[in-house]
Amino acid sequence: MSVKVAIIDSGIGPGLDADVGARIAMCLADDGQVQCSAGDRTDSLGHGTAVASLVLARAPRCSLLSAQVFYAARLTAARVIAAAVDWCVAEGARVVNLSLGLRDDRSVLRDSCLAAVSRDVLLVASHPARGAAIYPAVYPGVLAVTGDIRCSERDCSSIAQNLLFGASPMPPDGFSGGGASYAAARMAGLAAAFFEIYPTATAADFRNHLQAIARFHGRERRQAVS
Repeated sequence: MSVKVAIIDSGIGPGLDADVGARIAMCLADDGQVQCSAGDRTDSLGHGTAVASLVLARAPRCSLLSAQVFYAARLTAARVIAAAVDWCVAEGARVVNLSLGLRDDRSVLRDSCLAAVSRDVLLVASHPARGAAIYPAVYPGVLAVTGDIRCSERDCSSIAQNLLFGASPMPPDGFSGGGASYAAARMAGLAAAFFEIYPTATAADFRNHLQAIARFHGRERRQAVS
């Protein structure tokens, strides 16, 4: 059975239809409740499609779940992301990619993430290499990933042991931008490939695997230019 990887993002475009097992679209209704509808194949931002392509590059046999929470802009409510996490877990996701981040802690998001972690679902979330805490990356049990320019396409780094890992921040072919979002997607793909080989492994086993294979340890040291 293929590993299910959930993408909570802006949707996944039609070019990857064959790789998507289920879709849902979520938004905040006027009454403040989360409104759900059948997901379609649109991705007006292109971000979710780029993330999905990076996951598939490392785990081509995985099955994707698309939870669309972003539309015209990469803005949404914490309760929408929380509902998306709950849906992904209910759909059997082994890995959930969260290439997003909130500056403020929200109990509804924390509760959903901790519930997923308690079921040994691996949540992979993007985090800046430096700066203030960002959620859900800093919740206990969530795998925080940032962009590390030392890493090539297949490398990873251990920046802060078991707390922050790194991967290449470069965009996939045909897409623009870069950063922690793309690094997290690469790590989610690496996780899916790992669980495919070791189906009984735990999230903790994957962290230990990352420590063992990390090409770089510690933060990147940038040299000042005189």
